[in-house]
Order: sequence, then structure tokens, then C-alpha cells
Amino acid sequence: MSGPTSTDREKQPPLNGRRALPSNNSNAEENDVPEMDAFGLIPRGFNPKDYLRVVDIHMFKEPDEINKQQHHTDKYYNPKLIVRRGQPFQIQIDFSRPYEPEKDQIWLEYLIGRYPQPNKGTYIPILIGDVLKPGEWGAKIIHKENNSIRLSIMSSSTCIIGKFRFYVAIRTPYGIIRTHRNSATDTYILFNPWCQLDAVYLDDEKEREEYVLNDVGIVFHGDVNEVKLRSWSYGQFEENVLDACLFLMDKAELELSGRGNPIKICRVASAMINSKDENGVLAGSWDNLYAYGVPPSAWTGSVDILLEYYSSKQPVRYGQCWVFAGVFNTFLRCLGIPARLITNYSSAHDNNANLQLDFFLDDEGQVDNRLTKDSIWNYHCWNEAWMTRPDLPVGFGGWQAVDGTPQETSDGMYRCGPASVQAIKHGHVCFQFDAPFVYAEVNSDVIYSRMGKNGSQVIEKIDTTHIGRLIVTKGVGTDDMVDITENYKFQEGSAEERLALETAVMYGVKKQTTQPSTYQPQKDVEMDLQMQKAVLGSDFKVTIIFRNKSRNSYTATTYLSGNIVFYTGVTKSEFKKHSFSAKLGPLSSSAFDVMITSAEYLNDLLDQASFHFFVTARINETGKVLAMQKAMVLEIPILQIKTKGEMVVDREMSVVVEFTNPLKQALENVTLRLEGPGVLRTMKKEFRQIPATSTLIWEVKCIPKRPGLRKLIASLNCDALRHVYGELNIQIQKP
Repeated sequence: MSGPTSTDREKQPPLNGRRALPSNNSNAEENDVPEMDAFGLIPRGFNPKDYLRVVDIHMFKEPDEINKQQHHTDKYYNPKLIVRRGQPFQIQIDFSRPYEPEKDQIWLEYLIGRYPQPNKGTYIPILIGDVLKPGEWGAKIIHKENNSIRLSIMSSSTCIIGKFRFYVAIRTPYGIIRTHRNSATDTYILFNPWCQLDAVYLDDEKEREEYVLNDVGIVFHGDVNEVKLRSWSYGQFEENVLDACLFLMDKAELELSGRGNPIKICRVASAMINSKDENGVLAGSWDNLYAYGVPPSAWTGSVDILLEYYSSKQPVRYGQCWVFAGVFNTFLRCLGIPARLITNYSSAHDNNANLQLDFFLDDEGQVDNRLTKDSIWNYHCWNEAWMTRPDLPVGFGGWQAVDGTPQETSDGMYRCGPASVQAIKHGHVCFQFDAPFVYAEVNSDVIYSRMGKNGSQVIEKIDTTHIGRLIVTKGVGTDDMVDITENYKFQEGSAEERLALETAVMYGVKKQTTQPSTYQPQKDVEMDLQMQKAVLGSDFKVTIIFRNKSRNSYTATTYLSGNIVFYTGVTKSEFKKHSFSAKLGPLSSSAFDVMITSAEYLNDLLDQASFHFFVTARINETGKVLAMQKAMVLEIPILQIKTKGEMVVDREMSVVVEFTNPLKQALENVTLRLEGPGVLRTMKKEFRQIPATSTLIWEVKCIPKRPGLRKLIASLNCDALRHVYGELNIQIQKP
């Protein structure tokens, strides 16, 4: 390419002394490419029409044509050519006369960004050769007929991910003639999990179908004793979503030359998904007040969020962990990085990463909220992305934990990962990025202590198994829950687990290794806490069970505190206080019931309907304290979805959503949402009021666009009731 013309120079930003060209970090910006690059003075009689001319270019970019079929990109709702790197694709060029390789010199050019350079991979000239080398740029003729040639083009398996501009250049004695700028020939190049040379290569076809091509998934929530699930529409193939994902990298100002590296893309995206630092996609809100925004529980998928961000360029309100993780999953799958959403039950948010969560009790045995800074999330969702880690020793590739929820800063920004799951399991937390934080999320100990009389800290109980109790994800090709806890940690109490912990401590994870001398666990009395399952709006009972294993009679002063909590484990209000004296006979079990009525909790209930019960008991005869905590989630009623009429591509069908109000009060200002990738774009409807125990019916007409098994997902939201979902699998027939 020739140097910049004078008009170009005026547009160029001032150069700094360190680099010859400004940073090239926007896929959306372009430079002007001259259609005639003259070698010098052009003689008067020169007529470009005397030379070989390009008349037309065929990209074979329809969903049913060879390129999108072979590259698994036929589902993208996008008219342009989309291919995956490291795999050949075909185009056809029609010339003004038959092409003669002996006398005609032509080449292809792919450009990206405003300052294309060959050594940065942003300007790619391709000569036509005889063979294609695997994983390297090249082109060869596979068919010649009349004035046309059909080319097979191979892209590099480390190529930049993004949207490239395409030109054909023809050399004449007096200069280079190029095709003019034509956006119809723009080519998107994505990661390729089907290509063995790609850093994101995944060798199992079923896994590729799930982790790259499945556009709906499942979020597991609730808590470890009451796992709940809901569907989420990733919608990575929907219209404009691919452009929105590329815009995200532009907004983050990720240098184009770094966009072929999945590690860099994940790290930048984990900061861009939240709005904490650089006006990223989603603003988080955990305070149950969602003014001027959509409550996190109302979203049914990622598409609305990404498209709103793409058009407004401002953070979308509001997200909580599963929303950040859902949008992150869409971003990764859309670009071709295999990804899955995972849930960690009883997830530690450890403020000072010392592998222990400190709960301070006051004299009554209640948790002292002024001193207690750490919290246990009922569950926390993050993502795993599949890639090699050439920056780490062998063996740490595969699934990498990445988290878009803003919790703590990493290198000064709210981001987390990619951290090798294998490194976390073995305690090798020295390897980048943020492994100590993820290690703490799944491995911390819970320590209950209180201030002694002389101001010293007395440890009452250490619970080493409460955190990271269960880690799960959706099964491959099914909606089943798969337990992946052992990917993150060895069996509790095993020798390997202790070794992994010692390794983590050696690599600088802070932990008090010695058991404090003042700590003597209570052995002769055990306490357990059981809750009855309950539907929102009903009464239920909590049972405290003591097992006295000694030959002595004891009395235990017992204190139960029931709190309404955010799913992050932070308390909003205490709604139940109950204390009693329990008589414990020798070698016997005793059970004590405490009734909880709906009137006690309904007014303060938060959107996840979570309770947290704390029980402390002091054995009066020995002065020992027993402490225990348990989370509980109420059953929330579901939405019913039905369909009417035949379900055929391009024919109108009806979807009906029904809901019965379970509460003894009317629901005000209710919002319903319904979506289904390939069937209907998100629809919203507001209802002023649903009286107590009455049923609402909403019918929607739609025209499905894609055949096969699809999923409809609905949510209902109002101040008194959130996290109400429904879903339905439907089979759309071909016409």
C-alpha cells in the first residue's frame, strides 16, 4: 500500500514520540484505500479498462451455501460472510476477460481498523498459490470457467477476530488498480473450536454444539438445599448481536492486534461486562431498589441488554451475578469461544482474601453486623471459557474461570480471570489471573468468634465444609444439572485437599495455619437445623435438633434469629427472634419446633425470597457455645406457557402465558416478558393489578423464523413478587 495522501495527513491525529502510528483499537473505523496506486507519472494514453478488471465478486454468504454451512455460522442472523479462522472458505471472482496467470498479477487484501499494518496482522495481502498450508493465510484456484475463477482461501489460525474489509488488487505497468470499497464483501472472522490449530479447539462435537452453538441455557440458583433453575436466552446468533460484541472490544479500546488471543479478550471482557470502570454493559444493583431500570430478575436473556448497550453506549440497568454471567456467555459463544455458565453454592466473598470468613458474635450470641465484613452468597454465578494457556506451564489449559460480576478489583479494575480451573484445584494460585480470589470463593473456612472479657478473640466454632458446597453447570445436550465440584477441589478432608491448601498458602494465599490454642470444639452435644419446604405466602416451621452424646443432663440457652437476606448473604432485616431454654437428657435427642408465619416475613421479603437462620446455643453447665447457620429459599409459583395452533416456520402462531396470584394481597404494576430465540423477539406487557388469588392470561401472536427445537422463556415482575419464571420447549416444523 502506498503512503498516506495529503488529505489523509490532515485527518491523522498528532503522533507521539514513541510510536510511528497511533493505536489501532477500533474495528469500526476505516482508512481510505486508493483505487489507483500509481507508481509515478501516468502516461496520457493510459486506460485502466485495457487491463484485467473485476466485474463481480460472489461471497457464497447465504445460510444454506457452502461457507456458512461448513463453518457452522449458518445460524447468525447476518447477511454478510461469517467464517471461522484456520479453515478454508470459497469466493468467486468474475473478470472482464478470462484470467491468465502468466500475464495477470492479482492478489487479495484483507484490512481491519484505521491504520492497517502487515506486521500487526491488520493488513493481510494474499497471493494466489498452488497449495494451502494449514493455519496460514493463502489462496488457490479450485475452478476456472470462462471469465471466472473460484478460490479457496485459508485464514490464519491465530488471525484477529473481527470484521475485515476485502479488496482485489490488480497490478498494471503504471500502478495498482483496486476494487472499490464494497461493504457487501466485508468478512467476519471468528474463533474456531473445530480447528486443531486454534487456541480454543475443543475435540468433542457434542460439547461444541452445547458450548458454542446452543443459544439457550440454564441458570441454577436458590441455595444448596433447594436448587432452583431457570432458562436464559443467550441469543448469540440474533440480529446485531455479533456487531454489539465487536463494539464491546472497541469500547474497551483493545488493540486490534491483541484480538486473536482469547486470554486477552476474556480479561478485557470481564471488565467490560460491568459498568464499574469504563462504562461497561451492565450496572449492578443489589439493594432491591431498581429505580429507572429493569430489575435483574425480569431479564429473560442477553439480547435486549446487549442491543440496548450497542445503541445507547451507556450502561444498562440492572444486573446481578447471573445476568452478568448470562451476557458474558453470549459474548464468548458469539465470538466462537466455548463457554458455560456455572453456579457455586455457598460462595465466599472474602474481603481480605485470607481464606476465612469471620463472623463475630456479640454477648447474646447474635452476629455483630458492625464487625462482620465478609459475606456468604447463597450462590454466585460465573463463566468458564475453554482455551489453551501458552502463558502458563503445561497442564493448565482447558476451562478457565472468568467473572464479569464486580466484586473486588484486579490490577486496579473490576475484573476477574481468566484463572485456570486446574490450577485452582491444585492450589497453584501463583498463575495469572486472579486465582487466589476464585480459590477463596470455593475453599474458605467459616469462623465464629466473640470478644472475650479481656478483649481477646475467642473462637467458638470453625466450619471447614460450608463454603463451595456444590458447583454445577448445565449438562451437554440435556437440561440436567451436572456436579463439577471436583473440577475445583478435591474431596473435603482428603490428603490431596490438604496438600492443595498448603500449596495455595505457599503461593501467598493468606491463612492462619495453626488452630488457635483457645479453640476446643464442642464434642459431646451436636446441633442441627431443619426447615420445612414452604411456598411463598404460607407458614412453615423450623426445627432445632440437639443430640446429647454424653451421660450428663444439660440445659442449653438457645437463640434463633431469622433474617431476610439478599442472595449475597447480606442481611436486610431480622424478622424473627426466638429464645428458649432446652433441656437435654443424657444420651438422647431432643427436637424443638419454631413456627414462622407469613405475616412475619411478607412485608420485608426481597426478590429472591431468601431467609437466613442463625442458631446459637450456650450449654449452661460447660459454657460451650454451638453455632450454626442455614439459608432457605421459598418456593415461588411459576408461569404457565401454552401454544395454540400449528407451529410452522413463517406462519402465525399463538403463545399464551398464564399466572395465578398466590398471595393474600393484590399485585400492583406487574410486568410480563416473553422471548424465544428464532421464534419471537422480546415482548413486554404491563398489568396495573392482579387481585389476590385471581388468574391473568396474556396471548401473543408471533411468526417463528427457525425450524427445530426452540425454547420460550417468560418472566413476571412486580415489587411484591420477583423471580417468577416459566418456560416451554416447542418443536417448530419446516414449511
